[in-house]
Amino acid sequence: MIVDGVRSMDRATELLLRYYTAFNKGDWEGMLSCLSDDVRHAINQGGEEIGVEAFRSFLGRMNRCYKEQLRDIVVMANADGSRGAAEYVVHGQYLQTDEGLPAAAGQRYVLPGGAFFAIEDGLITRVTNYYNLNDWLRQVAP
Repeated sequence: MIVDGVRSMDRATELLLRYYTAFNKGDWEGMLSCLSDDVRHAINQGGEEIGVEAFRSFLGRMNRCYKEQLRDIVVMANADGSRGAAEYVVHGQYLQTDEGLPAAAGQRYVLPGGAFFAIEDGLITRVTNYYNLNDWLRQVAP
């Protein structure tokens, strides 16, 4: 679909690239501005949180416990711009022990990850993240 001379797929792709650019800059407000107020966030191998404020809390925890950069980011979207996906490589450091996980001691890790998105009215309404938790646990093991 083309609206104002721009394909819906291109709008969705731009939104996802803006989201990840903000992530890599540590611009949490920029990330949050890409989300709908009632965004559904499916946490990797965990539960689901609903709402931008829950996502803000998640980002706060992530910022305390991890320092991450995403590289080799590839985003894609379907023709009508209602769904998107991303693949990337996480380069990170485990800074502070996260509840229920091994003790943090500045361990570095590199692992592939991905995400799936639902998009409506120019905002992300669902984020589903995935990475191999066992691979991460192996990399941060004492």
